[in-house]
Amino acid sequence: MSGHSKFANIKHKKEKNDAAKGKIFTIIGREIAVAVKEGGPDPANNFKLASVIAKAKANNMPNDTIERGIKKASGDGGSVNYEYCTYEGYGPAGIAIIVNTLTDNKNRTAADVRSAFTKGSGNMGTPGCVSFMFDEKGQIIIDKEECDLEADDLMMMALDAGAEDFSEEEDSFEILTAPSDCETVREALEKEGIKMVSAEVVMLPQNYVDLSDENDIKNLEKLLDLLDENDDVQSVYHNWNE
Repeated sequence: MSGHSKFANIKHKKEKNDAAKGKIFTIIGREIAVAVKEGGPDPANNFKLASVIAKAKANNMPNDTIERGIKKASGDGGSVNYEYCTYEGYGPAGIAIIVNTLTDNKNRTAADVRSAFTKGSGNMGTPGCVSFMFDEKGQIIIDKEECDLEADDLMMMALDAGAEDFSEEEDSFEILTAPSDCETVREALEKEGIKMVSAEVVMLPQNYVDLSDENDIKNLEKLLDLLDENDDVQSVYHNWNE
């Protein structure tokens, strides 16, 4: 995620996902299954499930599909067991990359992620090799065109709800929170009728790296595209200044 074009990047990813709705719905369906298994089917008492539901709605997943997923995950009927795995590594020119996955087969996923790094002229690293370059934050993005409030009013609303930081971009507002406060701030904004493009816990790079070599850029884009196309991959974070 580029810190200088967050909203553009999100819109770009949404457009890509719109062309493959099945994939993003599959990804969110897995997250619902894990959240229900870990904390139960009631989002009021399950922070993780509430967060996944918010993500599902942001991606235009129908309510009946969400409810069906929760009901299915609540039953014992031979449901598949998924687990989270995180991989870290380096892309071309040392770009730091974190890959979060949710899989029912760790061996398959590890091999696929490693293959993506290799084909993109990068290499997988050991756990922790790049995560120290990122900060875990709750991040809420709001489209300016969808928000009737003035920037100062929105900022005060977010800060009063527990946000840590607020910034205004050319076409969007960004609100940052502690990871544990993201859901609280999201709920407060939702109650005020604020529409959000995204609201989730992310890994934000502390510094961004520029690439000028066309070959490096081409290889990095190939690496990221391969990861995006993998159904086991939930999210990818990097410090490339796109």
